[in-house]
Amino acid sequence: MPLTSGMLLSFAVIALAILVFATIMFLASRYKRCSSDQILVIYGRVGENQSSRCIHGGGAFVWPLIQDYAYMSLTPMTITIPLENALSLQNIRINVPSTFTVGISTEPGIMNNAAERLLRISPRQIEEMSKEIIFGQLRLTVASLTIEQINQDRESFLESIRKNVEPELNKIGLFLINVNITDITDGSNYIESIGKKAAAEAVNAAKVDVAQQEKIGAIGEAQAVREQTIKVAENFAESEKGQKKAEADKRVYVRQQETTASVGESEADREKAIRIAENVAGAEKGQKKAEADKRVYIQQQDAEAVKGEKKAVADQRVFVQEQEALAVSGENRAKADIADADALLAIKKAEALKKGEVARRQAEVEIQKAQYLAEQQRLNAEVIVRQETEKRKIEIDAEALAERYRREAKGQADAILAKYEAEAKGIKQVLESKAAGYLSLVKSCNGDAKAASTLLMIEKIEDIVGRQVEAIKNLKIDKITVWDSGSSDKGSSTANFMSSMIKALPPLQDIATMAGVQLPDYLGKMADGEAGEAEKKPTAAKPDKKELPS
Repeated sequence: MPLTSGMLLSFAVIALAILVFATIMFLASRYKRCSSDQILVIYGRVGENQSSRCIHGGGAFVWPLIQDYAYMSLTPMTITIPLENALSLQNIRINVPSTFTVGISTEPGIMNNAAERLLRISPRQIEEMSKEIIFGQLRLTVASLTIEQINQDRESFLESIRKNVEPELNKIGLFLINVNITDITDGSNYIESIGKKAAAEAVNAAKVDVAQQEKIGAIGEAQAVREQTIKVAENFAESEKGQKKAEADKRVYVRQQETTASVGESEADREKAIRIAENVAGAEKGQKKAEADKRVYIQQQDAEAVKGEKKAVADQRVFVQEQEALAVSGENRAKADIADADALLAIKKAEALKKGEVARRQAEVEIQKAQYLAEQQRLNAEVIVRQETEKRKIEIDAEALAERYRREAKGQADAILAKYEAEAKGIKQVLESKAAGYLSLVKSCNGDAKAASTLLMIEKIEDIVGRQVEAIKNLKIDKITVWDSGSSDKGSSTANFMSSMIKALPPLQDIATMAGVQLPDYLGKMADGEAGEAEKKPTAAKPDKKELPS
């Protein structure tokens, strides 16, 4: 059949409509929307001196070939920081276990930093990078504060952490959401000692307050007892009066109430019987009426239900048939339109695919070049940050170690000095006490130093005798054997042995004489000839061999 001008015009209109529809669909597919928990990053040719354009919430058109897009999640990340042995301002090492919650910022400048440094990095890598930054800054924060500032003023401590940590996180596109310090401990129990001191001060203050209140209570109690005694006496007298009057009034009132009660009981019984009869009759009437009304209502509702059910079934059948007819007609028309559109779309799609593939290849080359440069810059920045952190850490540790050695040396020197001062003080006190005692003793002897020394010597006689006894008390006399040949003219060997052993112990008079003290006469004297006679007396017996008795 030859094509008429009207048919050609119809085909042209249809082709134009399909082209417009395909163009609209393609443009719609390039409009990218961003949810509230994501950031849309558009990169490529986005403007002068811009590597990317970030959008949070809403949407934007992404030009084909010259632009591409990616999403970054705003889901917060929880990072556990088990900081241990951190050096405080007082050179005391403490443990500060904490939990940091961080996320990608939605601030324009910080958001661009995140697009440049975190776009192709996994959440695990982001957490590791953040942990290194937080570790270094947290140590710097602890080193700038005392333990009292850290433990007692938690708000200031957290604010200091935020001031030091958040600017560093902003450099890579993150911001600090929350900091939670679980517990603060130290190896030297300094914090525990502070708590014990505060508890002791609170207990002492409480004891003082208790004593003060007990004093006030005792005074008030005494006043209250005095007033109570007076009031009790007054109230007892009043109660006696009132009791007598109340008993009289009670007897009168009881008689009156008994009379009133008797009359009231009879009237109440009569009223009760009348009301019971009326209520029984009314209840029976109401029950009968309610049963009749119930039967009428049930029959009416059953009839209405049957009518409504039949009408609903009929209406449903008519509606279903109408909808099925409309659906078949619309489906046939839609299939025809879709077939025509698919044919034209396939032609356009092939041409667009050819051009798009060429442009995509060229864009990938440019993108890879840009990514290589960005990754190289990021790695250089990480190395510089890590080296600066390590350098600062080494400097802090070295300063802390030097300060520790200085303090330990000073502490040891102070301890040795205190020890010698205490010993010197003790010796001085002992000597001063002895000097005072000796002075008192000389004064009690009317200034006679010789008499005082004699008294001191007499006090030591018991110790001297004890020492002499100690010298021979452990000798086993029953084990000593003396061999005697019997040829000696000066007595037996046994006697000589015993005499020599006794003479080995100096007499008390000799010891006192060597000390320059003359013992009083009542302690005995040593005559000049007594020593010789003592040597001659044991020569009476001369046994050949003697064993000392056990």
